[in-house]
Amino acid sequence: MPESKKRPTAHKVPRTVAKPPSTNPRWLVPTAVSLLILGPLWIVIHYVSRGDFPLPLGPWNLGVGFVFLAAGMVLLTRWK
Repeated sequence: MPESKKRPTAHKVPRTVAKPPSTNPRWLVPTAVSLLILGPLWIVIHYVSRGDFPLPLGPWNLGVGFVFLAAGMVLLTRWK
């Protein structure tokens, strides 16, 4: 049986695209951790003081605490 001709193989060099190494800003992790600590602390202080502290906002103090928690979580999504 006849044998088919083999094509010459060119040596292919894989193309490497160098991306610059991306790093976190120095403030990202400390800020996120601080917000994650400040949120529950704010809510606990609100409950322990029966709504008088940390600010005289009434039940809106819970919203402030949850905003701190949400902001910390959003910052952690940018952590590389």
